[in-house]
Amino acid sequence: MVYLGRSPGGRLVALKVIKDEITDHPEALARFRREAETVRAVRSAYTANLIDASLAAPPYWLATEYVSGPTLSRAVADRGPLPADTCRRLFAALAEGLASVHAYGVTHRDLKPQNVILAPQGPQLIDFGIARAAADTALTRTGAAPGTPGYTAPEVLVRNEVGDAADVFALGATMAFAATGRAPFGAGSVEGVSYRAVHEPIDVVGVEPGLAALISACAAKDPALRPTPAEVIVRCAVLSALVEDPYYQALTAGLTDPPPHDLPPATPPHALPTATAPNQLPPSPAPTRSRRTTWLVTVAVAAAVGVVGAVVLRWGPGGGDGGDGEAASGAPGPSRSAAPVRTGGKTPVGPPTYIEQTAPSLDGYSGLSDRCRQPVQEQTDAQLQYSVTTGDSSPTDDVPPGKVRIGYRLKYEEPGAPPYYLAITVKPPHEVDAKGNPTSRTPNRQLGFVSRVSDLYAGAQTEWKYVMYPDDFGYRSQGEVLPALPVDRDKSTEWTVVYQHVKGPTDYKSVVCGGFVVE
Repeated sequence: MVYLGRSPGGRLVALKVIKDEITDHPEALARFRREAETVRAVRSAYTANLIDASLAAPPYWLATEYVSGPTLSRAVADRGPLPADTCRRLFAALAEGLASVHAYGVTHRDLKPQNVILAPQGPQLIDFGIARAAADTALTRTGAAPGTPGYTAPEVLVRNEVGDAADVFALGATMAFAATGRAPFGAGSVEGVSYRAVHEPIDVVGVEPGLAALISACAAKDPALRPTPAEVIVRCAVLSALVEDPYYQALTAGLTDPPPHDLPPATPPHALPTATAPNQLPPSPAPTRSRRTTWLVTVAVAAAVGVVGAVVLRWGPGGGDGGDGEAASGAPGPSRSAAPVRTGGKTPVGPPTYIEQTAPSLDGYSGLSDRCRQPVQEQTDAQLQYSVTTGDSSPTDDVPPGKVRIGYRLKYEEPGAPPYYLAITVKPPHEVDAKGNPTSRTPNRQLGFVSRVSDLYAGAQTEWKYVMYPDDFGYRSQGEVLPALPVDRDKSTEWTVVYQHVKGPTDYKSVVCGGFVVE
């Protein structure tokens, strides 16, 4: 979980705290420590420098320079592919950044659009959690290659052979996404994307020929055939700085403003930053330092979102959009008094059975960036966790093929909280007709198939509650509730899942948006 914080002297920092759910996980802690060591070692204009860290005891955290700007994935999702000239300038800048990192003997190993921040001073490479020196032993899950499917080089996938050339492959894939707005080797299962990365050419359809040729060269299957970062810079042949590019300036415009100056003062130290007010992290010694530092956590910058099945989102007061489009705040301690859910001054009077569409729904899930194209409509104090598990990607007795299990719970019990009614909508990529059948080509602006409304605070709040798609969902048409569309009726596409805070049949707002991909 990454927060925007400030040092005792007032310096803005990005404060990364290892989430309490994985504090005791040895691999997660090892990656976190590796990231701190790598960022400490690399001093580059293209990376955020390490300011401080505490890795000896929980809560584990590290603080780096704060970098303002959207990620490349968010910029493309919001505005579409970058123009060819802008792509060349970004290509050259990122190649220069890789060359700088490689000069320290470090390979990034997870370069992708989500790990490139488009800052006013130029692009910044972030997330060195799996970076390593060339002589180090790989730190990966058993049997799993490092990196992200679609951006991981063939030699890494096939032989776990990691080197500077693998970063160049990832650079080419990243620029393919920037130039097309599409996943460089398509969407779908990890296995399918990885197979295409090993055996099929990268997607550069519609890209300006010279730029397409350079992207394809970087994404060559044989690492020996790929250009070096220095050769990429030469081939880009840029004549002006990226920060002078009008399109790039538009992407970063307005993002250099500091946070509000009227932040409330720090409260006494707490186990973790709370969702209700800025707090100080308790001081703990960094392994290489004797001094102690306390950071004031102000507002959340970004939430770390994981694989389908156990994604956790938290929100702080006032919301806000952090780097990749999700706002985050720390979880409250168990002793926290119950916080009322924001209801905009209205008191729920009882749940309707179903919600009904009142306006075109623009929500849409992007599997590439693992986020929705529209911001949620309402922030909430509820410590809501949610999960989406597809039976096609990981079939089990609980989730067979063709089914999707969608769950939610609260992280902590909140006794005495007023009712908070929740409905879940599942939207296929294409609209359905009055009988619930998909149309051929129309993008979906419908609400989607809906679950029955339930009270988030009813029953055991910290126990997972599940609904199964399509079994527990329906489509309302002319007063009837029709069965939901099976997932295999709209395949090879991205489905959207939205959690709605419900106050009435036509009075509801989205609080979580995610989704899944059906092959």
